[in-house]
Amino acid sequence: MNLSRRAILASLGASLAAWPAAAQKAIFDAQGGGTGLSLTEAQIEAGRAVLAKHPSVDIHAHPGRFFLRDLTRQNATTRAMGAPFEAKVLAAMASGQVTAALFNCVADAVLLEPTRTGGLGAAREFEPGEAWADYRRQIGVLKAMVSNGQAAAGRTPGDIDRALKAHRTAAVFAVEGGDFIEDRLERVHAARADGVRSITIVHYHPNQIGDPQTEAPRFPGLTPLGRDIVREMNRAGVIVDLAHASFGVTRDAVAISTRPMMISHTNLKRPDIDHPRLVSVEHARLVTRAGGIVGSVPSGIGQKTAADWIVSILRLIEAVGVDHVAIGTDMDANFMPVFADYAQWPLIPAALLARGLGEADVAKVMGGNFLRLMAAGATLTPDRARI
Repeated sequence: MNLSRRAILASLGASLAAWPAAAQKAIFDAQGGGTGLSLTEAQIEAGRAVLAKHPSVDIHAHPGRFFLRDLTRQNATTRAMGAPFEAKVLAAMASGQVTAALFNCVADAVLLEPTRTGGLGAAREFEPGEAWADYRRQIGVLKAMVSNGQAAAGRTPGDIDRALKAHRTAAVFAVEGGDFIEDRLERVHAARADGVRSITIVHYHPNQIGDPQTEAPRFPGLTPLGRDIVREMNRAGVIVDLAHASFGVTRDAVAISTRPMMISHTNLKRPDIDHPRLVSVEHARLVTRAGGIVGSVPSGIGQKTAADWIVSILRLIEAVGVDHVAIGTDMDANFMPVFADYAQWPLIPAALLARGLGEADVAKVMGGNFLRLMAAGATLTPDRARI
């Protein structure tokens, strides 16, 4: 159930019992529960007001693990994730006023198994045609989600603006891992035509593009084919996502890309934590100085509560500037998440406002900065984008 700002204020003045259960949970948690945040009801309402006025975007997510739907070949990792639950999560997104999210397919999901170090890695290689076929399966799931009305279309910034006005959540199609492209550059344009607006070029499987940051590198940076793929993504207007990519891949991509890129879900390293999924300030600034953005992730790496995550967001803002920070939750495939309920989405702008950010800056972090990147691709003509 979506409540208008007027209805929320009225219910606050009357009785908390009149609120939806999700809204009650957000307030109870914020007043000392599992989030670690301490926010008043008025501060939470201020967060909701920002979301009612400005579009918000989760720039990296797997809502309800949709990527598992219709999967015929399981492994230990996919079995452990259980059945997909998109409808439940979409309801939470509506309750939390999430305007849009990048619904990420997982290109190498069928390969991944737990590693000895506690992470994920590829246990085998793709069979001929397997990566492309699995991409088609996952994109089919997303297309069905939009066609049956579960989510709104999210192909352009205009679509996201319309979703905000209609109080709906738009699905921006994305793919985590460029494995499905193989050596077929035309697949970048096929993905764009399918509605894909971002590709994380490297995930956990070392692929034809380059190496992940969690593996010993095979190459100093992008492969020659990887360079061609980055250039083709620029031509097609598909955002290059450098999350999971090694420093060398990131450095090379920045050197050749003609469009701003992003690291959709990470945080900065600290003196007391040097996990391979975190990035240095130098690494982050490579991307942001070229006009890109970095999304802060609420993972359990160096964070125990959502309050810790807010600190991580503020550290990123201090390091790279408020024009270059976004939110990338990695929902619902995050590692030990400290934020795992979209019904609590208003707590993020509420906490940022409470920590001293102005409304305009909060709006940038919550969605405006990503929409700037998306708009750069949306301005391409059909001839240039070959779609």
